[in-house]
Amino acid sequence: MTDAPPEYAERLRENRAEKDRMFAERRGSPIPPEERDDFEGLDYFDPDLDYRVTATVSVHDDPDPVEMETSDGRTVRYLYVVTFEFDLRDDTHTLAGYRQRESDDDVFVPFRDKTTGQQTYRGGRYMELTPDRDLTDGDEVVLDFNLAYTPFCAFSDAFSCPLPPEENWLEIVVPAGERDPDW
Repeated sequence: MTDAPPEYAERLRENRAEKDRMFAERRGSPIPPEERDDFEGLDYFDPDLDYRVTATVSVHDDPDPVEMETSDGRTVRYLYVVTFEFDLRDDTHTLAGYRQRESDDDVFVPFRDKTTGQQTYRGGRYMELTPDRDLTDGDEVVLDFNLAYTPFCAFSDAFSCPLPPEENWLEIVVPAGERDPDW
């Protein structure tokens, strides 16, 4: 476990506190209104720089469409636009990155790991990247699992969330980011 520098850990704590406030107070919160008074904030793993990794990018010039199952039994279509390869816990892993449209800026990275269904939400967790330019083969980007978050459907059946496809099931423990909602 590598402790995060104080400025990184403080920035992460501030972001988490802002998210907790949004969940407790804002109209678009996934916490049902009748349960917000009892909401005491999300549960998080401690920041750990071991789970902030550099990944090498492989771009899919002709992205394959992928139908992802959702938490309510439907499917939603994404484009498999990029593969991220990275080292974590003494092994090399890959995660697929998706966009709903090729013109989107954000890259959606849903994943499961060995904490899924135990320490983290049973439906998996998400990361999003917003590259500052078009990604090309061989680029390096940071995947920060400390920013991994729980989809809204974990808090309310009013939300439908894509479930991570099998290609994004990591066979390791990733104790970083948000824990299972325990409120």
